[in-house]
Amino acid sequence: MGKLAVRALRAVLVVVFTGTLFVQAGMVWALIGKNDPEDGSLPLTPLRVITILGMVAVQVALFCVWRLVAMVRRGTVFSHAAFRYVDGVIGAIVAAALVWFAVTAINAPGQRDDPGVTVIMGGIGLAILGVALIVLVLRMLLAQAVARDVEAAQLQAELDEVI
Repeated sequence: MGKLAVRALRAVLVVVFTGTLFVQAGMVWALIGKNDPEDGSLPLTPLRVITILGMVAVQVALFCVWRLVAMVRRGTVFSHAAFRYVDGVIGAIVAAALVWFAVTAINAPGQRDDPGVTVIMGGIGLAILGVALIVLVLRMLLAQAVARDVEAAQLQAELDEVI
């Protein structure tokens, strides 16, 4: 992975992480300040708490991706240490899907006249879970690569003994 690509990805990760912090701060400010009255259309307090939790899931994924990029840069990504971060990304994506399903459930009673919105939101939640499954498949590919790397190292050691 080139230096430019790593720097660009890290810049994007920093911007997104900063954005999540601002969203969280805004939600906490709104929770503490109670500066806008709830008109009853949507329960705002649960949505704000869910938003804060969703941002935590995004931050966990960003941290794990940051660590994986560092491992790629050092050439150590094909090791067992990488699984911890890949598992963190999978967990964060699943958590984000659960948060999305919670938002869908909170929004659903207001959509009784037009349930299509709830169905679409449920479909988006399934798509988020699909992304977690894709990352799980990539984890399995990483496991195969790590196993091959270990096998290659063992074969190299045997070859070095013979020579």
